[in-house]
Amino acid sequence: MNYSGKSFTFVKVILFGMQTNIPLAERLRPRSLDDYIGQEHLVGPGGVFRRFLDTGNVPSFILWGPPGVGKTTLARLVTTALDRKMFTLSAINAGVKDVREVIEQAKKSRFFNAPAPFLFIDEIHRFNKSQQDSLLGAVEQGIVTLIGATTENPSFEVISPLLSRCQVYVLRAMEDADLGKLLERAVSTDTILREKGVRIAETTALFRFSGGDARKLLNILDILCNATEGEILIDDRNVTECLQQNIALYDKNGEQHYDVISAFIKSVRGSDPNAAVYYLARMLAGGEDPKFIARRLVILASEDIGLANPNALLLANACFDTVHKIGMPEARITLSETTIYLATSPKSNSAYRAIDAALAAVKHDTVNRPVPLHIRNAPTKLMKQLGYGENYKYAHDFAGHFAEQEFMPEGLEGRRFYEPDDNPREQETARRIAALWKGKY
Repeated sequence: MNYSGKSFTFVKVILFGMQTNIPLAERLRPRSLDDYIGQEHLVGPGGVFRRFLDTGNVPSFILWGPPGVGKTTLARLVTTALDRKMFTLSAINAGVKDVREVIEQAKKSRFFNAPAPFLFIDEIHRFNKSQQDSLLGAVEQGIVTLIGATTENPSFEVISPLLSRCQVYVLRAMEDADLGKLLERAVSTDTILREKGVRIAETTALFRFSGGDARKLLNILDILCNATEGEILIDDRNVTECLQQNIALYDKNGEQHYDVISAFIKSVRGSDPNAAVYYLARMLAGGEDPKFIARRLVILASEDIGLANPNALLLANACFDTVHKIGMPEARITLSETTIYLATSPKSNSAYRAIDAALAAVKHDTVNRPVPLHIRNAPTKLMKQLGYGENYKYAHDFAGHFAEQEFMPEGLEGRRFYEPDDNPREQETARRIAALWKGKY
């Protein structure tokens, strides 16, 4: 066939158009471990994945790391290099039935002493207990070699029997140096980017928006490519303007969710309003549910501020109601106000310690201690005859609305669970309690 002239141009346009429909991340997906960027501790010389390919002996394993660091790619490279069949399931839409069907197919695909096929499960943390249980037998019997990928700590999300039969390999967010290598490879090897031409002036914004996520970096390049006529200029201003909004490093369903909310709570507890507002912004920019944040603030108001400033709980409750009623974006202001108020408030965990101490005492007390007769309820004549409620002193009938009497069960007289903290409000409370009870508490 003659590909000269207009015919060649037509074919070239068709092929080019077809290629542009494929995301850059897919076009640049590595074909071997030598092409793989990052995770040197796993794929570098002497790395465990090099040994897998050398020996062919691959145990079931789980890849744990943030989004876009190459978990799926690494799984594919192993299976391709060893030329083994791989079944794939997505935990988002696969049920127990799907798992069993795949296991049956795996059984049928094995011949004699051939190695077990791979079963790759993306986002394995989304599998519930019954789904994970359905995998266990197949992994134990060697019917499949399991490869799981997860953004969340497998210790919390994968059942112990399954986890004990898998090696866990941790993948790290990509360093700027790795992102630089990836950027250079993209602009030098990708046909479409070479055709358009790319000039790299600055990379600070590009790497910041990527947040150690290779896929995010390549997606940004795709956006720049589609939004730019002619040569693509990569500098901080152009990248920022093109994206128009901050692509926050926050995965509301992954480990980042737990890390950032933990940092947020600890910043408020630690009385740092600036760090607290920063982490609040991280969560909001990442798409976190504002009601989730508001609920955490209500808990914090009781747990960490408590009796040092009881108004904190009132404000936190009002914040939750407001967030529920108005939603975003206006709710960000109420969340910020409440966060700053709680962060700058005096702190006390005395109520938290008191209830935990009381619960521990109840849990470990082998005696079913009867309530003192005089403070028992006496709704019937028989109960009154038995002495229920007899000699109870109604506090409001006495001076200062206080009457000294015993409320604790026998054997616990004088036991203290509430220990006032060292803040003005609770110290005043401590003095009052000491005066009323004459040193009993």
